Amino acid sequence: MQARSSSSESDNSLDTRLRQHQVVHTGERAFECPECGKCFKTNSQLYYHKMTHTGEKPFKCLECGRCFARKSHLHGHQKIHTHEKLYQCAECNKVFNHKSHLSQHKRIHTGDKPFECSECDKSFVMKSDLEKHKMVHTGEKPFSCSECDMSYRTKARLLVHERIHTGEKPYACQECGKRFRDNDCLFRHKKIHGGVKKCVCSECGKAFLRNTQLLSHQRSHTGEKPYNCLECGKSYKDRSALVNHQKNHTGEKPFACSECNKRYKVNSDLLRHKKIHDGDLPFQCAECGKRFICKKSLNIHHRSHTGEKPYECVECGKCFSCNSNLVTHKRIHTGEKPYTCKLCGTSFTHASGLISHKKIHHPNE
Repeated sequence: MQARSSSSESDNSLDTRLRQHQVVHTGERAFECPECGKCFKTNSQLYYHKMTHTGEKPFKCLECGRCFARKSHLHGHQKIHTHEKLYQCAECNKVFNHKSHLSQHKRIHTGDKPFECSECDKSFVMKSDLEKHKMVHTGEKPFSCSECDMSYRTKARLLVHERIHTGEKPYACQECGKRFRDNDCLFRHKKIHGGVKKCVCSECGKAFLRNTQLLSHQRSHTGEKPYNCLECGKSYKDRSALVNHQKNHTGEKPFACSECNKRYKVNSDLLRHKKIHDGDLPFQCAECGKRFICKKSLNIHHRSHTGEKPYECVECGKCFSCNSNLVTHKRIHTGEKPYTCKLCGTSFTHASGLISHKKIHHPNE
């Protein structure tokens, strides 16, 4: 009887392992996270994933106190203290705790990218990078900010974003003391002190620290605007400019002043606004003494004294002191109403009209 029971348990164990293996072929992901909806092939994968939401790290190193979500990660870390044999790359001498990490690293030298996206054929060195990339196609952004409703594809990007609200800047430049929210910004900043600008524009000779900056600049010569707004069709040279523009349609203003609660679409506008509270208004009008945050605002204001209106409407001849007013005016002729309420479909010529509409008709949304 006991032998039969033991045999039955063995059969059940084999069935379980077979079912887990078959998931590799079927792609089935039956275990769903109740927090973010992400699905996994096995219950153990879901268990460890949940720790990213709870922050739980139950495995602690007794040498230095560092904690880990998985026991295998702890074992790998402990090799640092025990000086156990590590895995070294023959190409660049970089050392790794795990053989699997060395295998992944070697692909940098060989150029091997075995994980291919079925949507766009882009390939990646690691499967985790492919999973992150897939979110570009699905639009999935499971990590949301509790302060401003911004969402991100990775928890790391969310943590960096949250520092906008907390004001935390943990990365300091040793040269000038300037502080940054993330290490990438610090790394880019350090190049200023190095003075090396290797990326030179062939059209005008202007030099840049990064190739991405050069590519963006070159569009000012070619007129290329590859980033299009799906709401109104307006195009931009930079992705960041498109993201900021889209906030006109949503009415989103995630950056709030701690002094007066005034809100802004982008952090740079908030920083300029804060100078009003600090009394930092370095640009003064020679005619009336009024002071401004930036020179551009002073130049626009100066036209109120000179009467200059350099921006003319080709349809009716009406002139304006600043280009933004001309752009808004042109919508009278075109009938364009780019600011649409997503709740009821009503459209407006100005962003302020949409904001007022929401306050009156959808105050609880």
